[in-house]
Amino acid sequence: MTIKEQVEKLKSSIEEFTKCVVSLPENTFLHQFSEWSPRDVLAHLIGWNRYTVKGCEQIKKGETPFCFIDSGEDFSKVNAALITEYSSKDRQTLVKELEASSLELQNFLLSLDPIAWETDYGIRYKGSAVTIKNTVDVLIYEYVQHREQIEKWVKDMDSA
Repeated sequence: MTIKEQVEKLKSSIEEFTKCVVSLPENTFLHQFSEWSPRDVLAHLIGWNRYTVKGCEQIKKGETPFCFIDSGEDFSKVNAALITEYSSKDRQTLVKELEASSLELQNFLLSLDPIAWETDYGIRYKGSAVTIKNTVDVLIYEYVQHREQIEKWVKDMDSA
């Protein structure tokens, strides 16, 4: 898959996630389901858009992305910091921030030399090579997974 195709896939996953979050009733947007609310998920993804840019710049230098260091179980420490950093409870503010961060990420990815996309710079995480392409694959997966998670929360809430 080319960079442009992958960026389109990312853009689509972000748009679907955004539609889901925008359609939520206010009380659902702020409702704490398990550990997170949909607001928290939104804040987390804003941060990961920006972390992906910085992390990919580090990957190109042969450095381990900063967010992999002392990340906690399933990146719990990193995610907790992002939820605090993007602390607004206002959905419109956070959606605008998501749009801005996703545009920053897309512009960064589209500016990359195609050779850098799948290059193995020697970075490993849990024994696997970390490339820019597979870093973006993980982010796309996160958007899809979190949208589905929120949809399940709403369905479970409606049937309770």
